[in-house]
Amino acid sequence: MKTIKISIVVCLAVLTNIFFAQGQEIANNSDSTGLPGDHFSLQGALDLFKSSKSLEEFEKKLNNEENAVNNLDLNGDGNIDYIKVADNKKDSAHAIVLQVPINEKELQDVAVIEIEKTGNQTAMVQIVGDEELYGENIFVEPFEEKTTVKTKSGPLNYFSMPARLIVNVWLWPSVQFIYAPAYVVWVSPWKWHHYPIWWKPWAPHPWKWHHQHCAHYNAFYYPVYKHRVVVAHQIYAPHRKTSVVVQNRYKNNHANYKAHRGDNVNKKSVNNQKVKPNPSKTHKSVKAGNSGGRNKSNSGGGKGKRK
Repeated sequence: MKTIKISIVVCLAVLTNIFFAQGQEIANNSDSTGLPGDHFSLQGALDLFKSSKSLEEFEKKLNNEENAVNNLDLNGDGNIDYIKVADNKKDSAHAIVLQVPINEKELQDVAVIEIEKTGNQTAMVQIVGDEELYGENIFVEPFEEKTTVKTKSGPLNYFSMPARLIVNVWLWPSVQFIYAPAYVVWVSPWKWHHYPIWWKPWAPHPWKWHHQHCAHYNAFYYPVYKHRVVVAHQIYAPHRKTSVVVQNRYKNNHANYKAHRGDNVNKKSVNNQKVKPNPSKTHKSVKAGNSGGRNKSNSGGGKGKRK
């Protein structure tokens, strides 16, 4: 009798674990939009950009499997896509495009990092996911939060409220690079089937693997609802590249995304990052520094052309 009871307890424990694991899998998969942008971390790209000393180095980091940012296979050939980097500059605004060669004739933009100077030693940045990969209005920027305390009436009656700050990215190495007096606009020299010798494509990882390995970037870069870097975006818009191959391949994904999730999904999730409500609509600037992410070290490589 005792043996039977022990067997029942063991069976119940096993079943409980199975149901829990299934529940966790369903919960995790609910973070997926079903769009190809699930396989490229905008937060991770911004973190790699921050720590890079040049755009050439940034491109190499994007295409490094260990950084777990790029998991795209947009043309479905079974290999990871190579991400090219190209800067579009006008006056003090930069639109740095992340782009995939789909075939000999087509390019598909993945995202654009938009930067503008806001003062002599201040600058702001956002990364914008391309509509073909992420849906509409997907913006991510460095995150900084400051708690402000406001008094209602008397010293014993007060409340605190977190204020979202716009991070000054002027001292980021990459920003210093593109605003240096001797900077020459960078355009990646690589194209379809002509890639650097150091790059070895790998097979795409499962979505869950990618989701787990890039999740650490989300603590330092958050989705926002407002497109702030408007001048840089005006520079970029005429140069946007889209691929018919990508449009046709993910046509049903976009239809399902709009039918089942609607526009509200943009406010709930981006790159598997849950958006926390922001009680303060006031945005303030902070001093230049390394807020909004962590430095990573990967040596730059490959030779590029400059125009």
